[in-house]
Amino acid sequence: MIDRLKKLYFTLLIPSLIGFVIGYAVKYFYHSMNIPGEVMAFGAPLIFILSAIFALALPIFYRTLFAHRRRHLTGIVPAELFKFERNLIGMTMVTPYLAMVAYLMGLPRFHLAGIILIALYAVYYYYPSRKRIAFEERIFRADRRK
Repeated sequence: MIDRLKKLYFTLLIPSLIGFVIGYAVKYFYHSMNIPGEVMAFGAPLIFILSAIFALALPIFYRTLFAHRRRHLTGIVPAELFKFERNLIGMTMVTPYLAMVAYLMGLPRFHLAGIILIALYAVYYYYPSRKRIAFEERIFRADRRK
């Protein structure tokens, strides 16, 4: 299960990293994208809020909903836990793409720094390590025998 989650994690993360590298090269040679001020004034807070939603609020809500639906069960099957983790990784890996868009748009430093910090949090916290998956298995009482 952990190997499949890591494969999904890196499959979703690597294209955004490649986009950052390509974006850096494009910005190095062309300097700016000339985005109108009205779009920047609306887009910067919107992307900031969306990144906070996808990295912080939505995973907390999804985890709470998952736990609430299984509150009366004595345990869950590993397939349910895998599906939960897969969905959690999928929703949090939207944040690096939002950070890439923010960088390419040339958002103001305040918003860009916040978005990048939120993206780093999502990339770090939701990495499917053995320790974190074992913790999730203990919390939700995933029975490995099923």
